[in-house]
Amino acid sequence: MLFLFLGGILFGLIIVFRIIEPTYLLLFNKPLFIFWHPILNKMNGADKTILRREFPFYLSLSDKKKGYFEHRVKCFIDHYNFEGKDIEVTQEMKLIIAGTYVMLTFGMRTYLIHLFENIVIYPSVYYSTINDAYHKGEYNPRMKTIVFSWEDFLSGHQTKDNINLGLHEFTHVLHFHSRKRADPNAIIFYDEFTEIEKYFDKEDLTNKLKEKQYFRDYAYTNKFEFLAVILEHFFETPEIFKKEFPELFENVKTMINFKEEV
Repeated sequence: MLFLFLGGILFGLIIVFRIIEPTYLLLFNKPLFIFWHPILNKMNGADKTILRREFPFYLSLSDKKKGYFEHRVKCFIDHYNFEGKDIEVTQEMKLIIAGTYVMLTFGMRTYLIHLFENIVIYPSVYYSTINDAYHKGEYNPRMKTIVFSWEDFLSGHQTKDNINLGLHEFTHVLHFHSRKRADPNAIIFYDEFTEIEKYFDKEDLTNKLKEKQYFRDYAYTNKFEFLAVILEHFFETPEIFKKEFPELFENVKTMINFKEEV
């Protein structure tokens, strides 16, 4: 009897993930569902206070979705290895880094990805032996490591100047993930990236962007940096972004399955 019950559940899951969701994805360009957390990890009051203070995004959520956000932040901290280089990694630092990532991926079902395992934090700019230069942050897929200058991470987090190191480097990770995986959000991310590429590849569209002087010059280094920069703008000054470039804004919104009303 138990075997038949479990077999029925397995068959149902196969139908959902192999037939229903691909059809839904094709029709609506979004996953069938996002949150599947039967048991939520609870967060203590001190940690919640930090999230409330540091993330207006978190404050805007319904009580139910606040619970999902807290759960994902806690899972992120438990899942990845944090390492400080000449700096002590505090719980508050972990919460701010994790909260940044969870905010960026809140519209995605698969959010704990395996293309990075380590988060290395330096006090400020550090010397990278990869290209013999000083860096503020980087993603090294071969080492499965993301590196941050905490001074620059915190500065980007606290100021709305469209320069946000955390969003920038985590976007690089998500883009790399979209090229390697076939989960619904990875497919959507990659498909929307191909749409966004035209703003970089087509000279007339690029010139229109440059005329507005909204995106900083670094955005035009290459299409990968362009993507990372526009995600910074999407979260830091969304009203301006939406007004100036509504079509591009919608591409980004679809790419990360972002809900303006949460």
